Amino acid sequence: MKTPIKTVILISLSFILTSCYSVRLRSTEGAYQPDPLSTRTDYYRMMAVEEVSEVIKIDVVSKDFTYLIKKTDACKSGKLHTVEFKNTFGGSMLSLVTFGRKRKMKIKYVCMKPSN
Repeated sequence: MKTPIKTVILISLSFILTSCYSVRLRSTEGAYQPDPLSTRTDYYRMMAVEEVSEVIKIDVVSKDFTYLIKKTDACKSGKLHTVEFKNTFGGSMLSLVTFGRKRKMKIKYVCMKPSN
């Protein structure tokens, strides 16, 4: 009786742990856009970080989604220096329940410093 319960617990824990991850991509060219007023103490200290967190809708037949980064006051160059995509357990469950039609997107990005 104890073996099936342990198996279910182990499978559940492995699913939870593998469904939560983050991937960070960083450019080796150019410098990041600084933010001297930043109070962050993580990887992004002293960087002007933009965070996007939203639920996107994708058709069942389409597996492609494009999020456009434009020149704005927050991103003066329109070029990316660092991008981090984070997948959480809640995001994986939302995708599972909606059969992949809705996905929770958490992205942090830092723009490049505008060249003079």
